[in-house]
Amino acid sequence: DGRAAVGKQKVGKREEGGKVAIVSGLGISGDAGDTLTLDLLLEYLLGESAGSEDQVSVSAISRLIIAGNSLAHASPIPPRDEVGTNGQKKAPHAKKYGYDSSAYNAAPTDRLDLFLSSLLPSLPVTLLPGADDPTSISLPQQPIHQAMFPHSRTYQSPPKTSPAEPGSFDSGTNPYAFDLHGWRFLGTGGQPVDDIYKYVAGEERLEMMEAMLRWRLVAPTAPDTLWCYPFPDGDAFVLRECPHVFFVGNQPKLETTIVEGPLGQQCRVIAVPSFRNTGEVVVLDLETLEPEIVRIEIFEE
Repeated sequence: DGRAAVGKQKVGKREEGGKVAIVSGLGISGDAGDTLTLDLLLEYLLGESAGSEDQVSVSAISRLIIAGNSLAHASPIPPRDEVGTNGQKKAPHAKKYGYDSSAYNAAPTDRLDLFLSSLLPSLPVTLLPGADDPTSISLPQQPIHQAMFPHSRTYQSPPKTSPAEPGSFDSGTNPYAFDLHGWRFLGTGGQPVDDIYKYVAGEERLEMMEAMLRWRLVAPTAPDTLWCYPFPDGDAFVLRECPHVFFVGNQPKLETTIVEGPLGQQCRVIAVPSFRNTGEVVVLDLETLEPEIVRIEIFEE
């Protein structure tokens, strides 16, 4: 019955115009190589780069959505004989068992916190965790803890029990459903789609995302091959209302289409590429739901 996919919950009044930027896979490692691309992205979002026409277009962006993998190699925990992802052995005086504070590198989270705190006075941010971020592995992943953001957490709204539009700094779960300017958004960090293609031949990501909507299931392989919390009263990943925008982060390339439901519902489906690999940002028009791509590149002589 197609009526089961029609949302009964009221959403806010839709505003005319406006845009939202969606990016995924920032992959901040704390190295010096991260600085330039992040600074260019920051300048673009704040309207401090490009020409006057581009600045007018950027001024219409009302929110940035980060769809997972903001950090690089934050999870899983490295082996005990390594101090990090560089493969170096621990020092002789290092602890053999238990937690070793000398193995912790705060540079990635500090860099992400500074990036967000520079944006938040001017641009609200919605942050979804991903497979590489420091939070729970099982779906639904819990929001990245506010202790990771000593500068940005001042912009977080207190916990709410009623469904309302997100605050200035909205650290959400993965998957995450929220209302924005009268549109219903549903997004994931990419694990449900990536897990399917461990067992399915081909790379038709957009077709699989469309199939997930028609199945009304956000994580088809959970809990069989994708870890998730046990839900004795039902599957928490079943779609009970049709979103207007369905985006999946950390995909190989940008793909988008419109999916029509049996009762005339329309959903904009977007596969968001990894910013670290492609330098691409998706800018979605909130009036027409038409996406455009912005590419940030560094040219070497």
